[in-house]
Amino acid sequence: MGHREDLLEGAKACLLEKGWVRTTARDIVAASGANLASIGYHYGSKDALMMAAFMKMTEEWGDEMGRAMVARVPVGTSREELLAARWDTLIAGFEESRKFWEVQLEVVGQLGANPELKKWLAGVFPEGREGMVAVFEGVEDGEVSEEVRRTAGVFYHTLFIGLWVQWIIDPGCAPTGAELVEGMRRALAGEVFGPSAAGGGAVARPHGTA
Repeated sequence: MGHREDLLEGAKACLLEKGWVRTTARDIVAASGANLASIGYHYGSKDALMMAAFMKMTEEWGDEMGRAMVARVPVGTSREELLAARWDTLIAGFEESRKFWEVQLEVVGQLGANPELKKWLAGVFPEGREGMVAVFEGVEDGEVSEEVRRTAGVFYHTLFIGLWVQWIIDPGCAPTGAELVEGMRRALAGEVFGPSAAGGGAVARPHGTA
């Protein structure tokens, strides 16, 4: 590898080991075997290198999840079973890549003090939504239209972000894939409190309410 690739790999290693805030340019140099001047030459700044490393890690995670989802779902399963299994695969991946998701949460925490990082992260939202559709539907990114990205892609992406934040805070409170799919079904069918509550009849109230 050349210095550009070495720096990228070094930055990835530092992100996992030390996180976003604690990683310095010298840390990356030590991990990569390159030199300080090469960071500016190849990436312009340490922050630009860190963003490139963060994006590369995200892409690698997406590729790995795509392969895992195809491998772990038997042919012939129902649509509901397929979606539940794919959510379960993602949830299992959180544990396998815990440090990566901790870094994700740390990056989100830096957005208020780093407008450039915030702008960059917002700029990759469309790509992330496209990737979510590709992962869940088993297609190539290029097959996802703008309309699909702004509907199904936004839905998958929004649900996914909420899921991994809950998991990082407390894995025990995170839902299973089957619970997520059943929740979607009930919400769309107007059966949040069960089938008997649908159709405009009396809605069952939670215990302890008037």
